[in-house]
Amino acid sequence: MAQESPKNSAAEIPVTSNGQLEDSHEHSFNRDLKCSLPVGLGLSETKIISHGFDGAKEGVVEAGQFPSKGSPSPSASPKSSVISPSSAAASRLAGQGCDLIIPTGGRAQQKSGPVVLADEVKNPAMEKLELVRKWSLNTYKCTRQIISEKLGRGSRTVDLELEAQIDILRDNKKKYENILRLAQTLSTQLFQMVHTQRQLGEAFADLSLKSLELHEEFGYNADTQKLLAKNGETLLGAINFFIASVNTLVNKTIEDTLLTVKQYESARIEYDAYRTDLEELNLGPRDANTLPKIEQSQQLFQVHKEKYDKMRNDVSIKLKFLEENKVKVLHNQLVLFHNAIAAYFAGNQKQLEQTLKQFHIKLKTPGADAPSWLEEQ
Repeated sequence: MAQESPKNSAAEIPVTSNGQLEDSHEHSFNRDLKCSLPVGLGLSETKIISHGFDGAKEGVVEAGQFPSKGSPSPSASPKSSVISPSSAAASRLAGQGCDLIIPTGGRAQQKSGPVVLADEVKNPAMEKLELVRKWSLNTYKCTRQIISEKLGRGSRTVDLELEAQIDILRDNKKKYENILRLAQTLSTQLFQMVHTQRQLGEAFADLSLKSLELHEEFGYNADTQKLLAKNGETLLGAINFFIASVNTLVNKTIEDTLLTVKQYESARIEYDAYRTDLEELNLGPRDANTLPKIEQSQQLFQVHKEKYDKMRNDVSIKLKFLEENKVKVLHNQLVLFHNAIAAYFAGNQKQLEQTLKQFHIKLKTPGADAPSWLEEQ
């Protein structure tokens, strides 16, 4: 019987009267499949869905990778693949050593062989969740330690010498802040007095020109007030220099040391919290469940102990340098303040100016304009 020309790209496969594939066409199909498919590819990651000739059923069977023609069968367990039980031709092809690769769902063809699974990518959300968990646990332990210390139930680590130095530093800081406030008040009041003296001297000078009968009297008072205003400006420069130096000492140098002290105290609380946790675990039973917890607690305790020791050394070094710097700065500033005040109220203008030169203090000329950017360069 003559075959009709194919109506589409899929050619019809003739069958016998009993519904079986004709052997000659099956052999031709096998040969064409061998030529069209790559050599050495297996059935792994493949899927063959074959409808029976009656079109009523669809079979799914797991099958492994078959060896090539002439090679012995592997002893390893087969990999998962899917073929149709009704496809006799496909089974015969597999028996002849052909590897069928039919991509499923648009997947690219893969070579046969071991499949290597890549490591799972870490989820950023899980990492953040783990950090939050660790932070919460650490905060809970530290809060429990602080509450137990305030209630008098928990023990705390105390360095008597270091704690005494920290208490003295905090007390001195309060006293220096009080001196700083008083010096700023004195500077404000002196500025107002100098401003008033300058205006009064200008008024006396104007009257000395307009009142001929009191020309000398107004002139003497004008000269006196102008001289007092000039000396007051000199004293004001010395006081402001004293205020700036003490302010730097209190609000920068001492504050930086107290910031390190706060970090030291936080490290001490963490150290005591994990020490208490380790002591509680050591007092309990030792079995297969508690030993890993004890070992982990010991490691965390060691980490926080090293941090505590480091912060204690840092505080000791900073306190030592702070004491040396404080003595040097306050010695110079107290000498300046004393000499300036004494010379001003003694009326010794030359001594007052010499005091400012000694400490390299430059006074701004009243009413002088700010220097241009060229002069600053």
